[in-house]
Amino acid sequence: MLQVRPSRIKGAGRGLFTTSRIRKGDIIVEYLGDKLTWQQCLNRYKKDLSQLLYVFAISNSNCIDAKPCPDELAQYANDANGTVVGKRHHNNCEYSIIKGRPYIVATKAIGPGAEILVDYGDEYWEAVRENSETENEKKGKSGKTKTTKSKKKDKTVKKKKTKVGKKK
Repeated sequence: MLQVRPSRIKGAGRGLFTTSRIRKGDIIVEYLGDKLTWQQCLNRYKKDLSQLLYVFAISNSNCIDAKPCPDELAQYANDANGTVVGKRHHNNCEYSIIKGRPYIVATKAIGPGAEILVDYGDEYWEAVRENSETENEKKGKSGKTKTTKSKKKDKTVKKKKTKVGKKK
């Protein structure tokens, strides 16, 4: 059984936790949400690309947007390798694509009460940092957004599976 509660990772918001023992290799949860194409995702969030953080892109024609589906649990799994300085947590899961659908799979045994932590991939975090830098460039000293265009294009973010299946 899974629960959503405050993450143990500072600044991560909510996290996904197990109340029962999970064995290495067990499928924990499917990443569910609205099934869209990547272009539909971009159109949906064109005013706020940060909302793409909840999109799992399997391919350009097969994306899952969990943002409008708060009851879908997989979106609450955090990445221990995220933006936190000084690593105190370690990922215990990975994304796996099975028959075109994304799942979170245990990479080691996980005990009751543990947080489900899954590797989002380097590409994901690179895009998050670039988008953050672009947003900072757009803001003036007053903290208000400037009206001039940034030289950098907003880089879009796709959650990336690791080690399993073909690369996107």
